[in-house]
Amino acid sequence: MKILQITLISLLFIVFTACSSKEVYKPSDVEDDWEYCGSSDVTIMGTSSEAALVEDRKVIVKGKVLDITIPKEDKLLGYSDGWIMSSGIDGNLTLQYATDDKMVEKFALKRTIATAGVKDDLLAVLFVNNEMALYSIADKTLLLKEQGDAPIVVNSKIVKPYIRDELVIFSTLDGKVVIINSETKKKLRTVIVSSQEQFNNIIYFNLVDNKIIAATGHKILSLGQKEIRADYDIRDIVADGKNIFIATKQGDIVSLTPNLEQNAIAKFPFAHFLGMIAHNNNLYALEKEGYIIEISKDLQTHRVYEACIDEGYVYIDGKIFFVDDRYISVE
Repeated sequence: MKILQITLISLLFIVFTACSSKEVYKPSDVEDDWEYCGSSDVTIMGTSSEAALVEDRKVIVKGKVLDITIPKEDKLLGYSDGWIMSSGIDGNLTLQYATDDKMVEKFALKRTIATAGVKDDLLAVLFVNNEMALYSIADKTLLLKEQGDAPIVVNSKIVKPYIRDELVIFSTLDGKVVIINSETKKKLRTVIVSSQEQFNNIIYFNLVDNKIIAATGHKILSLGQKEIRADYDIRDIVADGKNIFIATKQGDIVSLTPNLEQNAIAKFPFAHFLGMIAHNNNLYALEKEGYIIEISKDLQTHRVYEACIDEGYVYIDGKIFFVDDRYISVE
């Protein structure tokens, strides 16, 4: 019994020591309190693609709380082409138009939905088993179904389908980009971004300099006339139309060209970045310990300010960070 007690004490000591010695970001020079920071009119209860859930199950989009209520049993999927999307675990999908609460479309899809996207009459759905499907909103018909490999475990950042003209681009849960022609109902191309077994879903998708930029938590892809990949432990990504900025899990901010050539790197040891905003000539990075770091886009200079944040969901709406019931604006 004494041996068991000693073992338990030793184990508890190791766990406590490991937790208490965890390194956190400690800036050497802090300017002052960030000026554009204060209490928000809403409390963020959950986040999704381009939208957030607030009190009374209302939805905030582009800085405005909409007169739309998400059903209690539903998860907010996001905002797409004017529609607020939500679904239950049973696959019942609801589309509510943001500016007309009488415009509602419902789909009984019978499988749990990961995310969705809308453009005109086209509904693109990615299911949690990595199946992809296209539907007509008007007559509820299935237009195309494409099966992907079921993921084991995924990152909470899931990217909605991107729809442009006749192209639908799915960012899958197993690290691929799948391009489909919605008119011919055919898959045009599948491109692998990363091949990790776990946490390999696409967490970022964008078009920069006419190139597809997609990333998982482990790797970033630039797809143009050729495929270019680079390895990074990615926590967040933003782009400003010219360059791509990556916040890594090591606390680095990395600037890349659209061809993934490295412009510059700035190191912030042990920083845990909650999100970034690129605005004018600066990059603004929100750090977990309660700092906002204003960084020149060439990553050569920076200033650190105290930010009025605590723990909570983080939602970025344009030039504003919302964290729980607080906001931090970059202007």
